[in-house]
Order: sequence, then C-alpha cells, then structure tokens
Amino acid sequence: VTFLWRAKGQPKVEGVENPFTDIDEKAYYYEAVLWAVKNGITKGTSDDKFSPNATCTRGQIVTFLYRAQGQPEIKDKTNPFQDVAEGAFYYDAVLWAVENGVTKGTSEDKFSPNSTCTRGQVVTFLYRTEVKEEPAE
Repeated sequence: VTFLWRAKGQPKVEGVENPFTDIDEKAYYYEAVLWAVKNGITKGTSDDKFSPNATCTRGQIVTFLYRAQGQPEIKDKTNPFQDVAEGAFYYDAVLWAVENGVTKGTSEDKFSPNSTCTRGQVVTFLYRTEVKEEPAE
C-alpha cells in the first residue's frame, strides 16, 4: 500500500482511527495504511491485523490497484485463467487487470493469484495502471 499511497501523492489522512494492533504510528507505512483503509483499498488480514511484514500475493496487489481505481466496470467478463475462481476476492480485479493491460498472467491460462508478487511486479503493475495523484484540496 505504500507504493500506491506514494503514487497518489502521499495524501494526508484525517478522521481515521488505526484499527490494527500490529501497526505502530512511528512506522514509515502508517499513513499509507490509514489512507488505504479510509479509501476501501484494504481491510487488513483480519479485523485487528494488517500483517505489515507479510508478503503480498498477486491477487492482493491487483485487488489493491482495482479498488484504488474505484472498481471500474469490467467490459469483458471472459476469464482466461484456470486458477481464478469466480467468487474469489480478487476475481473482478484480475479481469480488470487483464482488460486494462496491467498483466497477462504468468502463462496463457494461469494468473497465479496466490504466488508472491515481487517488488518488480508491483511497480510494473502500478506503472501500467497509471495511478494519478489525488487533486489538492
């Protein structure tokens, strides 16, 4: 979420209480996490945990990006991947990512939603998403 928050111009967050017991206000990602919660990009890994040291999966990253874009309508509902089940939390995000050229998957018929998303993949997905800074208030 820190990559995404920075791409959005590091907007200040007000009126959000930290719901996570594993996020310290001194952490470099504190504002990014609160921004992501406020904007519906993440809910954490449980009601009171964010799991800041856990690795992110490909499914989680495209979901963050899709939500950050406002969950736009998906025109092509054709699912090209055997490993992306309808009803999975990342299902719409994956279809959106393919439709918008964010990713083609890891092979012709696999997305690998539970595989670790490397830093290189994260910044590539972010670059291809063309995340815009939020307008100044």
